[in-house]
Formats: sequence, structure tokens, C-alpha cells
Amino acid sequence: MSSLQVPVCAPEESATSLAESWLELWLEAGAATLGELARAFTRGPRTPFELTRWLELMSLRERPRWSSPHRLVWEEPLARLRDFSPPQAADVVPTLVLPPQAGHDSCIVDYAPGQSQMRTIVAAGLERAFTLDWVGASAGTADATIEDYIAVVDHAVAHAGGRVNLVGDCQGGWLATVYAALHPERVNTLTLAGAPIDFHAGRPVIGEVVARLAPGGDLSFYRALVAAGGGVLKGEHMLAGFIMINPLDEYSRQIELLRHLDDSRYVARYREFEDWFKHTQDIPGAFYLWIVERLFRDNALMAGTLEVGGRAVKLAALDMPLQLLAGSADHITPAAQVYAVADAASTAPEHVQRQLAAGGHLGLFMGHEALAEQWPSLLSAVAAHSRP
Repeated sequence: MSSLQVPVCAPEESATSLAESWLELWLEAGAATLGELARAFTRGPRTPFELTRWLELMSLRERPRWSSPHRLVWEEPLARLRDFSPPQAADVVPTLVLPPQAGHDSCIVDYAPGQSQMRTIVAAGLERAFTLDWVGASAGTADATIEDYIAVVDHAVAHAGGRVNLVGDCQGGWLATVYAALHPERVNTLTLAGAPIDFHAGRPVIGEVVARLAPGGDLSFYRALVAAGGGVLKGEHMLAGFIMINPLDEYSRQIELLRHLDDSRYVARYREFEDWFKHTQDIPGAFYLWIVERLFRDNALMAGTLEVGGRAVKLAALDMPLQLLAGSADHITPAAQVYAVADAASTAPEHVQRQLAAGGHLGLFMGHEALAEQWPSLLSAVAAHSRP
């Protein structure tokens, strides 16, 4: 299924088919892992201490950390604003990053000293650099809406001076696009990385899952999921979903850890990623259900039928320079979903740049290759439009 089309099978058949597909994936991954485990043990004896250390490293998680010096500007119930501007920052249009929001910490945009989107932005000459930092949902924010998130972005834009270069990663990308369409006068340039705009384009794995779990457009499964979380979508449910999409990745990470227990640098890198990936945060239930219904199911942003706060959100309102980054191996957001915004916007073709990285979804935001090869070109174009 190449889009969020409603499956022709009955609901029971749909759920059964999906369960069977996942079971096949897990059985295949499990069989591969057993083979890898056997090979790992035959390459050398494993002492009880080593096995205890392996199990400990797989289970112990710490809160992920931001890696670069910065200043916390303000904190609201839904987000914080962090300022990465160096002292005596150059007089350029400020840049505001909207990180992914999929049950993980926002520090992926400042993942490590050599893997930091924020450092790359500053190094490109965009020295007035800010990022939002999403706060996990609570009972008090379970009913937060898209309007509330647009208001948070507007607060950040106002703090930065009223006009910014907007950078949106994944979910932060469609949120940035909605904001830019509503307030084009406040957005100098728009940069999107791994951001779904046309949710039905390409071969979206998540789209197929949504279609199968919401046959005929029925969202009762998702409403029940939110109800079970007390009004929020639990971050661990999001994590489980990502792992289920490609369980072999999860198995492979743990087997590679076993092979490299004596390599302190490898273990440090493993812990750094696992701390970020598996330290989850919840998402407001009302906001999540709106996303599933209006974006994943209805594709309303691309269809031109989306409204926020009583105002129509039209992609044709986008007239600012567009910088677009996709991953050739991205099974979460196919490139066609990202690039679609250029066809709907009013931006002149000479002010649209498309870049394609070789890696997958997460690599777009913190991967060595994307940060060294694709982001500098995108940010150079942004900087050219940002000088006084």
C-alpha cells in the first residue's frame, strides 16, 4: 500500500494481516539474532561478569543530555526555548529549530559535539540560533491542541525578534510549515528535514500502519490508546511502534554491543544512543489524535482542507526560500513526502534546494554524513538570505 488508502479488507482481516506481518518480521529477526548470538559466543568465551555487564548495559537508561553550551531562555508547559547564540553573535536573521516530537527528547538536534545540528547552524554563520525543546505531556497538558503548539512557536519567534529562519525536523517540519503558511511574513526561510508534508506520497510505512489500524477511517483504536494512557499517548507506545517497524535494528544493536564489550568508546556511543532512543516522553492525547485524523488519515495539509484556529492553512502562502532534506533510506518519511511542499508553494524554483542524504530518518538530524555534506549546503543558502 503506497499511501493511507483505506484497506479493502474487513477490520478483523486488517488487524490479523498486520499482526501476521509483524509476527513474520519478529520471527525473522529472532532467527537472525540466534545465529548472531551463536557466532558471538563461538568467537570467544563469555564470562558471567561479561554477560551481567551486557544485560546491565541493555537495561540501564539515563536521561539524555544536551552537548553544547547554551542558555535556557524560558519554559512553558509545552516547551522550553534554548539559545545557542555565541557571545557577540553576528547581526543575522535568527534561526529557530523545531525538533522532532515523537516520544523522544529534543536534544537530538544537539546529540553530541560532532553530531550537533545546532553547532552546524552556528558554524554556517547563523549565529543567532535557538531551538524549542518539547516538554513531555502531563495530565495538565493532555488536552493541548494544534493551536496551543502554534502559540508556542509564535512566542519563540517573537522572542527572537519577530522574523526567523525556521528549521523543522520530522514532526517539527510540518508544524513549521503550518506556522509559515499562517504567518509567512514572520518566516524568512523554511528548511525541512525528514518532514512529512504530503502524508500519502511515496511508500509510507507509518501510513500503512495507520490505514490498517483505522479501517474505513475509524479511529477507535487510537482513541483507546490515548484513553489507556490517561489522556496522553505514552512515549513507550511510540518507542514500541518504532521498534516493531524494523525489529532487526533493535536486535543488531544488542548483538553488536555483546561483540564490543571490551571497546569503551563503542560502549559509550551505544549508551549515548540508547539513552536518547529509549528515554521516552508522552504526547498530549488531543494533539496526537488530531495528527492521526487530519494529517495521516485525511492528508489535509496537502489537500488544502486544513484549518487551525479558524484559519485556512494553504501551502500556496509559502513564498520564502525552501531548503529540503530527505533520506534515500528513510522508511519513516519517504523523500516524496518532503519534496511535495515545493510543488504546492509559491516559492520561485531558483529558491528551492533539494538535498538527498544516503542514510535513514534519524541520520538526517544527527548523522555524520548529513551534517557534514548536506546541511552545510542548505544552511549556506539560508545564510545568504539572512544578512543585513
